[in-house]
Amino acid sequence: MVGTIRLLGPPAIERGGVPVRSPRGRKAWALLGYVVLADRPPSRKRLAELLFADADDPLGALRWALAELRRALGVSDVLTGDPVVAGLDGTMTVDVQELLATPAFGSSLLEVRGELLEGVELASCPEFESWLLVERLRLSAAVEARLREAAVSLVAAGRAREAIPYASRAVATNPLEQGNHELLVRSLAVSGDRSAALRQVAACEDLLRRELGIEASPALRQASTVGPDSPTELPLGGRAAAVSQLEAGRAAIVAGAADAGLQCLRRAVSEAAHCHDAGLQARALAALGGALVHAIRGHDEEGAIVLHEAILIAEQAGDRATSVAAHRELGFVEVQAGRRNTAEIWLAKAQALAETDEEQSAILGVRGMNSSDQADYPAALEQLGESAELAARAGDPRQQAWSLSILGRAHLLRAEHSQAAAVVAESLELVRQQRWIAFLPWPQALTAELDFRAGRLDQAADGFEQSWTLGCQLNDPCWEGMAGRGLGLLSADRGDYRSSVDWLDQAIKRSSREPDRYQWVHAHVLDAAIDLALDRSDDERARRLLPRLAALAARCDMRELVVRAHLHAARLGDARAVGAARSLAAGIDNPALTPLVG
Repeated sequence: MVGTIRLLGPPAIERGGVPVRSPRGRKAWALLGYVVLADRPPSRKRLAELLFADADDPLGALRWALAELRRALGVSDVLTGDPVVAGLDGTMTVDVQELLATPAFGSSLLEVRGELLEGVELASCPEFESWLLVERLRLSAAVEARLREAAVSLVAAGRAREAIPYASRAVATNPLEQGNHELLVRSLAVSGDRSAALRQVAACEDLLRRELGIEASPALRQASTVGPDSPTELPLGGRAAAVSQLEAGRAAIVAGAADAGLQCLRRAVSEAAHCHDAGLQARALAALGGALVHAIRGHDEEGAIVLHEAILIAEQAGDRATSVAAHRELGFVEVQAGRRNTAEIWLAKAQALAETDEEQSAILGVRGMNSSDQADYPAALEQLGESAELAARAGDPRQQAWSLSILGRAHLLRAEHSQAAAVVAESLELVRQQRWIAFLPWPQALTAELDFRAGRLDQAADGFEQSWTLGCQLNDPCWEGMAGRGLGLLSADRGDYRSSVDWLDQAIKRSSREPDRYQWVHAHVLDAAIDLALDRSDDERARRLLPRLAALAARCDMRELVVRAHLHAARLGDARAVGAARSLAAGIDNPALTPLVG
């Protein structure tokens, strides 16, 4: 009989649903959790240093703990070798791994309670404690992502009432994330309980004002206006009208007329549904979902539900291409939000369905963005390079420009400035050729940062100011955050620390103002603000900002920014933080990070 290891909540071992004798000592549980969750099998030397450094014979203590775990598990050929391999396949399942690997939308997901290794605290093992804190935040975010995924899928499938418990748990898991409240409000409204939806809106508004000092975005209250029989645009002329509205909507979105484009696309969805053309309805839904994600801020929650609907109808119609596009867009939503596991699931499905160079290029671009955000630079460089090549071959200059810009960012983060300059210049040229105004501030900000790093301060100032001005005109928090960060660094370099603080505070505020913000940009800005504060001996400001960066980086699995948060803590006097940073940085291939961790 296959047993179960429960690491979420108070740890336990079960067989047939019945608890069996637990291993003795908290360090045994700590050892099991670390080996099971480590990115790669850890060496015995590493485990002994991490957990048994205070023992007279650290390796001997490790051997005893491994033997104790085997006795408790009732299996003799697990947790063996050097490095130590868990080897649990076929003998034991682990609740954390099951949660991350399986789209569990059943009651088991609602039954998840407690944090990782609850009650296992090892004050004498500071590096393990640092690892455990990061893992607890990361896994809490993974549970939240799965709850959200279940709720969105159920709403899209017309089962909004069943979505309510999942959305409610997502709110309870992370109550300061407005998107979770919006999802619950939408679930309540679509199920027909508008009174409860409005009460949830009010509760969220009060919470955000009290805890964060911010107002909820308009999308929250808009979500309460939908319902089981929400009015749509009246159908006018069947299939021909649907095709016309779809083409007009796409053209308007490309031209930057978001409101008009969305109106046309909503009409296209209504017309296609009225004439019972499933393939056309799926294409219209996918176009509408993509526009809600990319063309207008604060509507990713609605966009995700629409994209789920597109997939359901595309699969019924046998429309592979639309299904690929919708899967990819859902992956992009998850990448921006820092929900790595669910992002990878959507992108893997998209890649399995993709057939053309154009499709593969777009998917690889988003996967490369995800890899870069996680600081998996070798994967990012390969994925983004291939994406740009495929886009060029497919004659898709916008995708080529997009992928090159993310590739340039990866080189910039690795301090490979010549390589970064080459690909960012190519991206910027393509963007200008395409007159892609909505994307222009991003390569402008990257170019300005390269100028700044090279000491070309006047060019950097021009570039950041252009990026800032256009970003504000576009009302894009990502572009505003990147440009504001650059202007803050530039002010500091010119000796005006007060102005730099003002710019960085603006960048922090703007990069986080929407519930569907790009979390990497928000964290990148926080990191710069803390680093600058420490350089100017403004420890009070650094201490105030550091918890935000540390929690955000851990929850969104941004490994390099987790390391940088520990390095900031070390500069603030945390003697344990350097060792933790060194340990956490071990698997990150970034030549710019290596000298910082020693």
